[in-house]
Amino acid sequence: MTTFSPTPLLDTLNWPNQLRELEREQLGQLATELRQFILESVASTGGHLSSNLGTIELTVALHWVFNTPDDRLIWDVGHQTYAHKILTGRREGMKQLRMKDGLSGFPKRSESDYDAFGTAHSSTSISAALGMATAFKQLGLSRKVIAVIGDGAMTGGMAFEAMNNARNTGSDLIVILNDNEMSISRPVGALSNYLARIMSGRVYNSVRKQGEKVLGVAPPILEIAKRWEEHFKGFVNPPATLFEEFGFNYIGPIDGHDLDTLVSTLNNVKRLSGPQFLHIVTKKGKGYDKAELDPILYHGVTPFDPAIGIIPKPISKPTYTHIFGEWLCDMAEQDSKLVGITPAMCEGSGLVEFSKRYPDRYFDVGIAEQHALTFAAGLAAEGLKPVVAIYSTFLQRAYDQLIHDIALQNLPVMFAIDRAGLVGADGATHCGSFDLSFLRCLPNMLIMAPADENECRLMLTTAYHWQGPAAVRYPRGNGPGTHVVKELRVLEVGLGEVRRQGKNVAILAFGSVVNAALEAGQELNATVVNMRFIKPLDEQLIVDMALNHQLLVTVEENVVQGGAGSAVAEVLAKHGLTMPLLQLGLPDRWIDQGDPKLLIQEVGLDSVGLRHAIEARLSSLQLRRSGT
Repeated sequence: MTTFSPTPLLDTLNWPNQLRELEREQLGQLATELRQFILESVASTGGHLSSNLGTIELTVALHWVFNTPDDRLIWDVGHQTYAHKILTGRREGMKQLRMKDGLSGFPKRSESDYDAFGTAHSSTSISAALGMATAFKQLGLSRKVIAVIGDGAMTGGMAFEAMNNARNTGSDLIVILNDNEMSISRPVGALSNYLARIMSGRVYNSVRKQGEKVLGVAPPILEIAKRWEEHFKGFVNPPATLFEEFGFNYIGPIDGHDLDTLVSTLNNVKRLSGPQFLHIVTKKGKGYDKAELDPILYHGVTPFDPAIGIIPKPISKPTYTHIFGEWLCDMAEQDSKLVGITPAMCEGSGLVEFSKRYPDRYFDVGIAEQHALTFAAGLAAEGLKPVVAIYSTFLQRAYDQLIHDIALQNLPVMFAIDRAGLVGADGATHCGSFDLSFLRCLPNMLIMAPADENECRLMLTTAYHWQGPAAVRYPRGNGPGTHVVKELRVLEVGLGEVRRQGKNVAILAFGSVVNAALEAGQELNATVVNMRFIKPLDEQLIVDMALNHQLLVTVEENVVQGGAGSAVAEVLAKHGLTMPLLQLGLPDRWIDQGDPKLLIQEVGLDSVGLRHAIEARLSSLQLRRSGT
């Protein structure tokens, strides 16, 4: 159990209005205590660590300078908001961070008035903040709106779409770029901090505005002055020119861990009108040497001892992500046309080894899912074999490209869809609840879901050799522990398999729920089918099951609406078969964070839940037949 260090100043604060009563000289002590508390708290519960340690000073400065929650603070992605949560009345809630009925790991409007906009996907903050700033302008309200976006999120095209629109709205908007990978700017120092204060100050901006008025009567001179200013900013700091082209007044870069500079600059920026862009540079894992040295390892952590650090656990059985990573390397060795694509999820999607062994065939396109799919379509159109490794929840963001650029043209793009179904601690924003529903309605799609690790490898091979778009969806974490055969063998498309022969009830199970269905089937003496394919379905097998059983049950880790069970119902209707059909899957509601096993139990997709649901339906059918 983690022992918490004393935090005497933090203990006196529960809300930002109390923070704003502190003397400026006390903010450094508060940041130090916050950093230590977050380190010890996350070490106890697990969660996102590196990113949160990097935004301590920024969070303190924002709540000290701005009148939150009236002034709106929008965090992009939102996995760096633990300090924000602690300072806005939720310190005690950190004990149940990312647990069932506990604090979300991301901003959530229903959780606090200080969470002005719910986030968890990337690159949305500027669009949302611009909408709010424009609303305040329309309503005649004098409130500030601040979007905090990380440099990774700046790879998402939506961020630039929002900036392109900002100049046309005439709204007051502050965008803070938290540059924590040095991916845009060179290292900052005293000179850039000094220039940022000057360029954000009243005198500079007053002279700037008055100069425009005076020189406005002589357009050629005004144009020369503007060009001189642009070239000066571009010489001192190249990123300035880019953001100024979007109509933003660029300020920075400044040291995001220098509270004095942060507070001074934010106070200046707060008084400016129009779109403002403040560029700060921070360090992931700041203040904890182990996280500073390896911010990726400490990005998302399970409980650990801060004094010792994370000790890698031996792998008892491979995860589905690991199965995919091994398969990708093996297939790439056989076929030189294979290329791997990820939208900034190399580690999470299992592409690390592939990226090392085949760097020229590995493409990380950044947080740009739409581009990832159309890029893959272009590769496929010219004869390459793209494999897009993507989370189910992120595939949602590129649905138009999936339809228009890939499926419509019947291009052989393969999708390895990770995190399908419930994901646990990340909650509703990351659950892969909908992919079967939005995929199976598309012509030309091949869709599979494996029941175990070996079947996953077989399906990946099958999808790769399919002459059109193909998807394999698999859950987060481990499978049942089935031995994996290294042979790259192809399955016969569209054929399910009967795993258990029973009577009266036939359970048609899809993917991750097959083992639970087998356990329930054993208790009920039911027939259990591993359907394997969602599209095309094994129609003949479904018809046979319908003709030889009194009740059909479909089970899937996807929403029932439009899912695999709906596909089975369509087959029955097509063949003119009317019989009882029980469709089990994820309910029609959002499922928040919690332990994955407990969540599966809660939605009734474990063996006990399946058995109870089937027994209840059988009981209902018997009552109906008896006329009672």
